[in-house]
Amino acid sequence: MKKLLNTLYVTTQGSWLTRDGENVLVRVERETKARFPIHTLGGIVCFGVVNATPPLMQLCADSGVALSFLTENGRFMASVHGKTRGNVLLRRQQYRQADDEEGCLAVARPVIAVKIANSRSVLMRALRDHGTGENDDGWEEVERVSARLQKLSQAALRCPALAALRGVEGEAASLYFSVFDRLITAQKEDFRFRERNRRPPLDNMNALLSFLYVLLARDVASACESHGLDPRVGFLHRDRPGRDSLALDLMEELRPHMADRMALSLVNRRQVSASGFRKTESGAVEMTEETRKAVLTAWQEKKREEIRHVFLEEKIHLGLIPHCQALLLARHIRDELDMYPAFVWK
Repeated sequence: MKKLLNTLYVTTQGSWLTRDGENVLVRVERETKARFPIHTLGGIVCFGVVNATPPLMQLCADSGVALSFLTENGRFMASVHGKTRGNVLLRRQQYRQADDEEGCLAVARPVIAVKIANSRSVLMRALRDHGTGENDDGWEEVERVSARLQKLSQAALRCPALAALRGVEGEAASLYFSVFDRLITAQKEDFRFRERNRRPPLDNMNALLSFLYVLLARDVASACESHGLDPRVGFLHRDRPGRDSLALDLMEELRPHMADRMALSLVNRRQVSASGFRKTESGAVEMTEETRKAVLTAWQEKKREEIRHVFLEEKIHLGLIPHCQALLLARHIRDELDMYPAFVWK
């Protein structure tokens, strides 16, 4: 069973990662700030100007610990991996299914249907928390969008082709984000959400969402690797050099609960503030190192939460959800499950 909370995030600029026997050392200005036995780590994520020695890279590769490098604001750049692990028969079947439209739809339909349903659950929870009434301007629109998302979720399961499915997903995402600003109940001026933008994010809320999506994508990619799947070969997102298409597929159903709701909580509970964001000359918005650390801490704490997995019918830590879904997908590809049971948030 994969250990939770075993990812090391390095955000201090100018840090050096070095090897001492079977240990990872984090050094800043020639001073050792931390030491971690390699067997306690499942991954290392470096943000910005963080360096790693070749012996450290070899230690990570030999130990199956993914070493990833991201920009300071959380955009993926590269990873160092060791030898490919996993079941070669499983991967060969994955590749065959990814080359077949019906095979792709068998995974993509439930993923998108459940993503839309989970997005609707975010809206419904907000409606329950705040209610509606004559003075609740804007909540009627949230109700209308919620009703439409319910129909789109059902429509996704009936899509005859990937192109049609992508169209349904696009409409649902547009509707969902059109009322997302209504769910922000604190710091409205500083975190006003007008539309989803990325590469680069142009406002504080989009910067926060993009950062959380990067963290989620990395966890899902690691889960795919752990269960013998190739994270680069997807069923909905098509192959592209350097892109973990399968990880992007599986994170769709997890975005609403694990990333969107967390972003809203961080803002509404004032765990982040406008002072933790800065706009660059290009217009992109980046988080400060202090805010990134606060978000990373909150991310790790959230992964400790227990949630009931509807399909498995048992309580598990939220941080294990990507691993459960990767395992279930592997079973579907092996024909042990008739359909892929996407993660439903209740």
